[in-house]
Amino acid sequence: MEQPQGSYPPPVYRHAMEPERERSLRTLTHVLYALYAVHWLTGGLTVLVAIIINYVKRADVAGTPYEAHFGWQIRTFWMGLVGYAIGALLLVVVIGIPVLWAVSIWMLYRIIKGWLYLYDNKPFANPAGWV
Repeated sequence: MEQPQGSYPPPVYRHAMEPERERSLRTLTHVLYALYAVHWLTGGLTVLVAIIINYVKRADVAGTPYEAHFGWQIRTFWMGLVGYAIGALLLVVVIGIPVLWAVSIWMLYRIIKGWLYLYDNKPFANPAGWV
């Protein structure tokens, strides 16, 4: 069956845009993992940029494979922030130093795990989990 003359948009355009959207979202997710990964070098500035982008673009990734990555990144940010706050408060009794190290290692683990899952196109078994 032939498409009537003048119909808009042609079906070919809808399908041609989908791979571009997927590629764009995948690239954005890689960039966000990179911003999270270098936050220690920037005093936390890049993680603030990343979390803002996560929330602004969250609706765009809904229903895509990248939705789980955004949830993973957002959860990593908030749990890391709480961990860093607890560690900072515990600095007065010296136990804060190992707590801050543990939180940093945990965040690094989550960044690496998420980034590798993205690279391998693997779905998260439990994106709301701790590890």
